Amino acid sequence: MKELHGIPVSPGIGIGKVFLYLDNMALEIPRYDITRGQVEYEWSRFTAALSNAVAEVRSLYDQAVQEMSSDQAEIFQAHSMMLEDKQFHEQIRTKLENDLQNIEWIVWEVSHELIQKMSASPDAYLRERAADIAGVSHYILDWFVSNKKTSLAALPDHTILVAHDLMPADILSLDRSKVTGIVMDSGGRTAHTAILARAFEIPAVLGLSGITKNLNGAEVLVLNGDTGVVIIDPDAPTQKRYEKARSEYQKKLALFESLRKLPAQTRDGHTVKLHANIEIAEEAEQLSCYGADGIGLYRSEFLFLSSAHVASEEKQFQAYRRVIKIMGNLPVTIRTIDIGGDKVLPGIQQANNEKNPLLGWRAIRFCLARPGFFKTQLRAVLRASAFGTVRILFPLISGCEELEQVLTVLEEAKAECRQKGQLYDEHIAVGSMIEVPSAALTADILAEKSDFFSIGTNDLVQYTMAVDRGNEQVNHLAQPFHPAILRLIKYTIDSAHAKGIPAAMCGEFAGAPLATMLLLGLGLDEFSMTAQAIPIIKHIIRSVTWEQCRLLAEKALSCTAEQQVLRLLEEHNLERIGHGKSA
Repeated sequence: MKELHGIPVSPGIGIGKVFLYLDNMALEIPRYDITRGQVEYEWSRFTAALSNAVAEVRSLYDQAVQEMSSDQAEIFQAHSMMLEDKQFHEQIRTKLENDLQNIEWIVWEVSHELIQKMSASPDAYLRERAADIAGVSHYILDWFVSNKKTSLAALPDHTILVAHDLMPADILSLDRSKVTGIVMDSGGRTAHTAILARAFEIPAVLGLSGITKNLNGAEVLVLNGDTGVVIIDPDAPTQKRYEKARSEYQKKLALFESLRKLPAQTRDGHTVKLHANIEIAEEAEQLSCYGADGIGLYRSEFLFLSSAHVASEEKQFQAYRRVIKIMGNLPVTIRTIDIGGDKVLPGIQQANNEKNPLLGWRAIRFCLARPGFFKTQLRAVLRASAFGTVRILFPLISGCEELEQVLTVLEEAKAECRQKGQLYDEHIAVGSMIEVPSAALTADILAEKSDFFSIGTNDLVQYTMAVDRGNEQVNHLAQPFHPAILRLIKYTIDSAHAKGIPAAMCGEFAGAPLATMLLLGLGLDEFSMTAQAIPIIKHIIRSVTWEQCRLLAEKALSCTAEQQVLRLLEEHNLERIGHGKSA
């Protein structure tokens, strides 16, 4: 038995026998020289293959529209646009004329260079887009190279599909009644495989580098799409435990459905809001299934990082409006772009080798240094606000002067919208993200100029505890239950309430079951988390009284050490709800 840890991208528990799918790695591309007189013939072969590939992708799009939401089907539309990209064609034509080699080799080389460039990006989202380039090139190369593919339409029952990567077309061709899970070497939450797995409710874990090399196809696999755990050849007790967990998960789905339309209200009538965090527009489609009261954090930077070019105002406006329309009357909180450090924005920002990137030129600091760029995004958000309830959230605010600068730029963006006759919500709410100690300690001042707070615990813990979460030697010190963190959270919430504004939390701590009673007792008004966590947090809230939570929080604030806080929470029988200590 061997346990691995990957990236959980689609919830649920899968148990089954491995089906090792490596056809997507098996193309053998011929390579030979041609004469200059053969260039036009080779180019005609390319245009014929391209035409066939475009027709195939359009057919896949039509099929996808019938089987999933239009937003998810747009994956295939994006592939069609990539196939028809004139710049891509020009690169191939230039290389063909310069290298004088057969067209299939030229297509492979151009694609390979693009894939290597994107794979080397410090940003995970761009690395995942390399898979799209690979997929698009395969549509073309399949017309040149005889490649008899294994059919995924007739798999055995209880199959765990394991691959290096999968094209969206592969997912569409699956007999989904036979597939209990998907595991891949590559990919992350924003990979197209992840989006489609969630759409079809197939548990999936990606980013398990090298798993295909360690399997022969005869193994049994267990995967947990909520935690990212994958177990190869589990022993009998482990398999039995996961089978029981899968059965309990199915029962919980029925419970969650019964809670979906109920408020997040304690037994003594105290109500809070449970919002969802999203990264891409497609995720908004699923939120109603989990009973989300709105979107508490729309990470807008993924709209920028998904393209080799800076997103235009129109492209941003269309993306924001699409999410707002999906959510109807529910609020959508759009965080302005949070890039910098290891997330480099193509076309406008270059890696600058900062010694401490997380303490450097990022988030609101970057935006204030690029007011034209910043106002473009603000105008797009403002225009979208005419179509629903929108809030703007500013990341990494460190103090009042910085917030005043931001609000000045926002007023300039509003004036530009008025000048162009563009409608927007005149009373749009603006929020400060509390994720550095200086912001938390001046929360009473920031509350004067904010309509709401959103506490980002991931960074608040990192900066308060002086811990790099990516450093394995010290990341165990990044504990949100530390007394210092609890006191900063309490002071932030109290400062918000003193000025009559709500306090939200959008860090991972908000979706931690063990923290739910504590955060309720500290006075948190809005919890924002991954959508899958909403039902379980709601279940806990509806199982307790606010008075219980208030007394628990008082005791927690008097603790002198993190372990004391954890023991206190465990003593209050949160384990009986069955959600452990994960934070």
